[in-house]
Amino acid sequence: QVQLVESGGGLVQAGGSLRLSCAASGRIFSINNMSWYRQAPGKQRELVAGISSGSTNYVDSVKGRFTISRDNAKNTVYLQMNSLKPEDTAVYYCNVVVRRTIAARTTDYWGQGTQVTVSS
Repeated sequence: QVQLVESGGGLVQAGGSLRLSCAASGRIFSINNMSWYRQAPGKQRELVAGISSGSTNYVDSVKGRFTISRDNAKNTVYLQMNSLKPEDTAVYYCNVVVRRTIAARTTDYWGQGTQVTVSS
């Protein structure tokens, strides 16, 4: 199995910063895409940022404020969130696409979620 452990959420004032981390462990041959999603109350889960083979993508609402990065040696993905706004308040989930063996298909895994609350 593969486990994802998220950390770094919390309460911050508008304009502040937080850094989320998501570490993958277990039987891992390779990791393809690593992404961050978020879900606010009453809303659908949305893709915030993704990183794959060095390329990144962001939802328009966070461009210029959030930065996604990964440490392949540690199987960890990060989300640096700056200039936070109240509308960034949500539960943030990491998603990792893993190949567990050289012959296996890729499988999606999700973190447990971490709450980010931005006060005005």
